[in-house]
Amino acid sequence: MHDIRMIRDNPAAFDAALSRRGDAPLSSQILALDESRRAKIKAAEDAQSEANKAAKEVGAAKARGDEDAFARLRALVAEKKAQIATLNEDAKTEDAKLNALLAEIPNLPYDDVPDGADEEDNVEVRTWGSIPNFAFDPKEHFDIAGTIAGLDFATAGKTSGSRFVFQRGAVARVHRALAQFMIDLHVEENGLTEVNTPVLVRDDAMYGTDKLPKFGDDSYQTTNGWWLIPTSEVTLTYSVAGDTLDEAALPQRLTAHTLCFRSEAGSAGRDTAGMLRQHQFEKVEMVTICHPDQSDAEQQRMLRCAEDILERLEIPYRTVVLCTGDMGFGARRTYDIEAWLPGQNTYREISSVSTTGDFQARRMNARFKPADGGKPQFVHTLNGSGLAVGRCLIAVLENGQQEDGSVTLPTALHPYLRGKTTISPDGTLV
Repeated sequence: MHDIRMIRDNPAAFDAALSRRGDAPLSSQILALDESRRAKIKAAEDAQSEANKAAKEVGAAKARGDEDAFARLRALVAEKKAQIATLNEDAKTEDAKLNALLAEIPNLPYDDVPDGADEEDNVEVRTWGSIPNFAFDPKEHFDIAGTIAGLDFATAGKTSGSRFVFQRGAVARVHRALAQFMIDLHVEENGLTEVNTPVLVRDDAMYGTDKLPKFGDDSYQTTNGWWLIPTSEVTLTYSVAGDTLDEAALPQRLTAHTLCFRSEAGSAGRDTAGMLRQHQFEKVEMVTICHPDQSDAEQQRMLRCAEDILERLEIPYRTVVLCTGDMGFGARRTYDIEAWLPGQNTYREISSVSTTGDFQARRMNARFKPADGGKPQFVHTLNGSGLAVGRCLIAVLENGQQEDGSVTLPTALHPYLRGKTTISPDGTLV
């Protein structure tokens, strides 16, 4: 949510920042609603003052026996009360219109975010690892001999439809090992607090984390009104909604491994083969709630946490900073980490690490008390995938594939697999 005072004070700067995201200027529309709303509030306050004054005079007129003044003043009080009710109702209506408009407006990019229209304009920050040079044509994850039995799309289609998968045997175990490896690393070395969160949330949680109203079609809602979370960013971030935290309690660094659900409403026909884009998937999420002065450093710290996982898994990757036209709705700056997938001969996103500034905090009224006793301020919130477990599984399978159809697994996973190191061509963990 945007600060209306900032828009009043800097309408041209607000419009200029929106234009960098390809959006039309909106300050005049916003300020017209705001001015009308404030004018009605002021008129209601003035009418209340007049009503209060007349009410005091009613008693005096009665006491002195002035029936004409008494009747006139009583009528004036009644008139003002009706006027106040109308003005307050009009102001409430316009306030709702203003908030609805503000809720649909994306966050403003930081000045250092590169301008651009789409992913083609993203800027590479760094690369890590050597792209493997296979002596054979590498396959996609679902065509590798050792994984075919472990990725059962037919049964999933029978039970749930497209974009679901049954994982079986060795593949399921490697998937579970990846999630455990990520959580252990975040908790034991990166200092994050592990949280086990619900996957069903109310409207307020989705709205507060900027998933509503803009992205309602991309999520699933139950018949009794709960939403299935698209990511545990929703639950972890909203955990401080309505709170005023002590500055000494910041930063809060949280992580959770959860199921996630997305309808993929805007991706018809994209990545339909395999398990790259699923309706149900698992993700290890990182969230930070911090002091505004810590925000930029926290984003870099979270980015390194995610990159380190890929390095330990020996997966080549590149990191890009997203341009203004490719950033998510709530982000002020986003870095994507893209893992190398030999079967597709390209890099594919495996993590996004975003800072939202105080955008989410305003929507959910999350503040902190400065240590010096100053006025409470909004916290900053950040989120990042650390990592998307299914996509990480794809990268492990494709980068570790051998010509005979077996898959050599990263050394970092061996302790989680009781010393097993390979998926054999027949799909056995050995």
